[in-house]
Amino acid sequence: MRRIGRVLCISPSEKAVIKTKKPLRIGETVFDENRNPVGKVFDVFGPTDSPYVEVDIQNRRSSRLIGKILYQIPSKRKKRGRKRK
Repeated sequence: MRRIGRVLCISPSEKAVIKTKKPLRIGETVFDENRNPVGKVFDVFGPTDSPYVEVDIQNRRSSRLIGKILYQIPSKRKKRGRKRK
């Protein structure tokens, strides 16, 4: 599991805002420390060197997430690179 960051606040539209070092793709699933799915990435905004990620929370107990660290499980897809000739 790769650490994304700590939940800073919950927006009025029930989305968690997280400051991270590396941006995530929209639609990726976010997990808590027990590998339970919390939600999906809804938006990425802010500066490119340390962006903010907005996560659409699945359950309605969003106030419990403030201050918690959320994680991402990296995909097992192989990276596609340029072939050498």
